[in-house]
Amino acid sequence: MVDAQSGHEKTITGMLPALAGANVIYGLGMLEMGITFDLAQLVLDNEIAEMIKYTVKGIPVNDKTLAVDVIKEMGIGRDYLAHESTYQHMASQSNAELMDRRMREDWEADGSKDIYRRAHEKMRDILETYEPPRLSEGVLGDIREIVKEAEKEQGVA
Repeated sequence: MVDAQSGHEKTITGMLPALAGANVIYGLGMLEMGITFDLAQLVLDNEIAEMIKYTVKGIPVNDKTLAVDVIKEMGIGRDYLAHESTYQHMASQSNAELMDRRMREDWEADGSKDIYRRAHEKMRDILETYEPPRLSEGVLGDIREIVKEAEKEQGVA
């Protein structure tokens, strides 16, 4: 089932290989060692994979990210959270959509949805509304040629 244990297992079994240099995260959408596949779990795992990719990129360390100028401007003991540069850099952080980081009362006012329910709702929305980008005529022509060659090879054409 999708719960805290599965979330932890998904994260740790994706994070450790990624930190070791692997470029494939295996098992997205799978539960029970791959016996069960869940589309809502796939949506959730996609978010976990995005967070892992973000982490593996590392943290840039430079004058801008260290906010050296802001520290000089503000001085010691000031409220850096209220400074404009903090707001500007917040967008560069992990932007999880399904991980609900709101205060409890806000979460409860919005229906107390757990992460699986949010993932399931997003999965339903994707299935009902997603429109894949249209392939160019050149790509479609290449695919038609590949199919024609395969049919010819197999004696189907």
